[in-house]
Amino acid sequence: MKTLHLDSDELDLDFNACLKLAEVNARHLLGAAMLLTFYDRDRNLESPGGVSECHQGCAVPGWVDYAKNHGGTLIVNFGRGRFVFCFMPLGDAP
Repeated sequence: MKTLHLDSDELDLDFNACLKLAEVNARHLLGAAMLLTFYDRDRNLESPGGVSECHQGCAVPGWVDYAKNHGGTLIVNFGRGRFVFCFMPLGDAP
């Protein structure tokens, strides 16, 4: 999976603002794209829920492993892991 790292700390963006930016970037890079997983460090919230339960002590977080195994090709990472969004392309990339 490829990763786009965005440093957004100075902008003080919340989860929803970062999600919107992640979706725009995913569309630009992948064409039509679907959000597979996310992680919100501020709220210690992941989706799908519980994907990290089997990954305690693993180098790869559960939400990344889940995305890799379900067609994910792009990670959009805000603030060094504060908000992480994993996308899969739908159809052909531009």
